[in-house]
Amino acid sequence: MPSTTSVSTATTVQIHPLVLLSATDHYNRVAKDTKKRVVGVLLGQQKGKIVNVANSFAGREKEDMIEGRVYGDVDNLLCLVIIVPFEEDEKDPSVWFLDHNYVEAMNDMFKKVNAKEKMIGWYHSGPKLRSSDLEINELFKRYTPNPVLVIVDVKPKDVEIPTDAYFSIEEIKDDGTATTKTFMHVPSEIVAEEAEEIGVEHLLRDIKDNAVGTLSTRITGQLSSLSGLQGRLEEIRDYLEKVVAGQLPVNHQIIYNLQDIFNLLPNLESQFMVQAFSTKTNDQLLLMYLSSLIRSVIALHNLIDNKIENLESEGALTASPANDTASDAEAKDSSEPSPSSPQTKKDEDKTKSSK
Repeated sequence: MPSTTSVSTATTVQIHPLVLLSATDHYNRVAKDTKKRVVGVLLGQQKGKIVNVANSFAGREKEDMIEGRVYGDVDNLLCLVIIVPFEEDEKDPSVWFLDHNYVEAMNDMFKKVNAKEKMIGWYHSGPKLRSSDLEINELFKRYTPNPVLVIVDVKPKDVEIPTDAYFSIEEIKDDGTATTKTFMHVPSEIVAEEAEEIGVEHLLRDIKDNAVGTLSTRITGQLSSLSGLQGRLEEIRDYLEKVVAGQLPVNHQIIYNLQDIFNLLPNLESQFMVQAFSTKTNDQLLLMYLSSLIRSVIALHNLIDNKIENLESEGALTASPANDTASDAEAKDSSEPSPSSPQTKKDEDKTKSSK
């Protein structure tokens, strides 16, 4: 089996959300609804086996470039994307152009802003490796001895980390032939500092659908996680089947990692594990039973309250017509003239005789 040099498989690339947002914005501005890819430069630090990608500046197609133009709110330092000329021939991938002089100038400017962030590699929107990537990677070796290539999937179809990290290595073959350069995949992860987490939360708050409840959101997230786990298990199954069939060589590092995963799995036949599962299941069933009982009591209470309100309203309607009849009778009696008394008639006769 051929061996490799230069990079350890234990190297991990940590990518910050700002890089993902910048790459996605770069693609949407330049190559949306096209087959073109976008290229940019990665900034950060490398500490041992950890490559921390904290910032980036983008590249753009040469014919659409306005040199020196800055996109974003520079006064508030909300978003700063520098334009770097890059283009490639769609028919012949080996023909490409990258203005490395402009890259050097922008790298010097970023050093003045933050000296800790150094050029550590480059990115493109992929979604896969291309034949010209090795040549572009050799160009970036002028600025960093071992640049990292990060492919950012700007249109992910599956629920998984939208990044793939690669290092260029020299592959030494066992038959003694000349070495060849190729890319070696290394694990990548998304990390964020506290300030970045707050910014991402505000961004998600703006695009979140408020009509969807919290419970449905949690269930959707769990289903997405299970779907991603299923995809990983299927990849492991396919790889092992190809190894058994002799279609792929045995990679001992992958086998060791799989063995570590199997060792971390719990023993479901253990009495302690069975008892723990039973206790947890019983607690959840009891909680569901109590919840159903409380909902039933509340529904019955509301039904009784509605019945009482209906009876009170019906009684008020029945009493109001009787009251209206009594009041009408009293008004009629008060409007009729009262009969004259005998004394009153005598007084009237006296008045007439005197006249």
